[in-house]
Amino acid sequence: MDDPCTRIRLMTAADCDRVSEIRVRGWQHAYRGLMPQPYLDGLSVTADAERRRARFGQGDGSVVNLVAVEALAGPSGHPERDGRVLGWAAFGPYRDGDAYTGDAELYAIYVDPAHLGGGIGRALLAASVERCRACPRMLLWVLKGNASARRFYERAGFRADGAEEPFEADGVPVPEVRYARSLRG
Repeated sequence: MDDPCTRIRLMTAADCDRVSEIRVRGWQHAYRGLMPQPYLDGLSVTADAERRRARFGQGDGSVVNLVAVEALAGPSGHPERDGRVLGWAAFGPYRDGDAYTGDAELYAIYVDPAHLGGGIGRALLAASVERCRACPRMLLWVLKGNASARRFYERAGFRADGAEEPFEADGVPVPEVRYARSLRG
């Protein structure tokens, strides 16, 4: 499913800075007009990367981080090595309160804004879904007002299931809606 010039692989500790850059720039791009601009402007790539590095490799391994990287050609002309990280996705078990349900959850998916529309997000989502096939469903939360993200998930077979969750940014409500997709049959 990867673009011939893009490869999906597990994230490494060396990817933390770039993933944080993609995440913060992704928020600033995708949520412009949906969240207060001072909140978005205050997001720090450096602080996000420090938190990401501190948490990387901790936990029980149930959270999976994937990156989409440029596949660079070697002397033979075939893709042989990784270039720059262009996107990131994270998924793991879905929690309902403090209990795990058996479903999977897509926690995050972001693409470098300069590379939107090139299939990187679709490849990351497809790889995430594929790795969760043992689960009955995959769930995710998306900002209610984020029409482009909602269309992206709907094209991939996800549907809003009626659940909503409050979220606030600098005291401004930005509600999220839950989407679900069956991974069976």
